[in-house]
Amino acid sequence: MPDGTDLDSEDAKLVTLARAARIRNNAAEGAAVRDDTGRTYVATTVSLSSLSLSALQAAVVVAVASGAGGLEAAAIVSSEAVVHGDDLAVVAEIGPGASVVFADPDGLVHGVVAH
Repeated sequence: MPDGTDLDSEDAKLVTLARAARIRNNAAEGAAVRDDTGRTYVATTVSLSSLSLSALQAAVVVAVASGAGGLEAAAIVSSEAVVHGDDLAVVAEIGPGASVVFADPDGLVHGVVAH
């Protein structure tokens, strides 16, 4: 399994941003995405009685709502060891070919999935 030192600097930055968002909001998950122009967007888990989104789904929503035309990469930081298919699907829809980095709350990378 790769660790954080195996990531390029831009993907490592996504992990850092996702970790910071998770900590700042005391959320279950934090996520960050980079669009095709290099802009980054962050979000955390949304858990309302009327709406539930994973952090990665929320980050993609923020990117799309901000006008992103595509995604280059994404990172999700979570204590869960499970990769949700819905998260991968939402990234693949707007970012075919985008990589998704999965890291634990300490920033240790547990996997990278490339579409």
